[in-house]
Amino acid sequence: MNLPRPLRTTLVPALLTATALVALTACGTSGSESAGQVSGSRSTVSVRIPDPGNSGVLALGKKDGSLAAALSAVGAKVQWTGSAGPFAPAAQAMNAGQLDIATGSITSGITSLAQRPGFKFFTAVAPDAAGEGILVRNGSGIGSVADLVGKKVAVNQGGTGEYLLLKALAKAGIPADKVTRVYLRPDQTAAVFNAGKVDAWAVWATYAVAEIGSGKAHFVADGAAIGSDNYSLNAVRTDFAEQHPKVVKALYQYLHEASAKEKRNPAAYLNVFTDVGPTAVTGKAEQVQTEFTAKGGTVEPIGPRDIARFKDVAAFYAEQKVTRTEVDVAAHLLDVGKLT
Repeated sequence: MNLPRPLRTTLVPALLTATALVALTACGTSGSESAGQVSGSRSTVSVRIPDPGNSGVLALGKKDGSLAAALSAVGAKVQWTGSAGPFAPAAQAMNAGQLDIATGSITSGITSLAQRPGFKFFTAVAPDAAGEGILVRNGSGIGSVADLVGKKVAVNQGGTGEYLLLKALAKAGIPADKVTRVYLRPDQTAAVFNAGKVDAWAVWATYAVAEIGSGKAHFVADGAAIGSDNYSLNAVRTDFAEQHPKVVKALYQYLHEASAKEKRNPAAYLNVFTDVGPTAVTGKAEQVQTEFTAKGGTVEPIGPRDIARFKDVAAFYAEQKVTRTEVDVAAHLLDVGKLT
């Protein structure tokens, strides 16, 4: 997994493509407060979205004012809240009425839906065939998924990492218990991986780009080789969608058009605010990221074919005992084409 690229980028669709690696903080207002803020005689709807950081369509939309203009046309404005990061805490914030929009993968989405969800998914970006996979250090001696037997692999529990590893092992006919899963937060894994404390890392572009760009690591199997169905999705708080469908539709339209532009010209969406410091993507990593983005998908409505693949992931998670039962993803989807 980390709206293209839905609200995931650099590192993959980010809230739209965000490169921020920290969890949501300072979520602020209550659900009722987000419904509207009165300015004179006119009510403006505030849409609470995690800050997109330094890259992606939301970052550029924040800087050039295009996102503000698109939302203003439907009587809304953005309230940047906290930072984009893992979907699980974002889902909790939406459930608590503290956040209106977030981005995550179908894999992390399923584990969040297994709770008591207060959100629905309204857009999809096709699985990232190039930017996610099983990362190994150069010279590790691991040349195939079969070589992971007896090894330690870092994954984020119940999310993209665990899915990618289990999917890769299943495709290779290797029992899951032949590989040790080491559960780590994605933003804490790089140091462990580079120190050799784990043998591999099942990861997505948000974190893989820096490692591959360093010239010290590569995918032993990418999303295409694994056969990943790991879509990137944008989620909206259920109450917000019911109260403000035109705002949700306008946000979808903006993300759809902006993600297509990003795919055509990825470099324009990198280092939006600064090209130096920890949030900047530079050197070989910049080349890696632009290549991943150019090969990636765009923000689209969720269609029947997507839903069928979501069901496959939910069934796989139940089979692998990541979830206790098969989660009914279809019950938590919005058709943006029907929003009025």
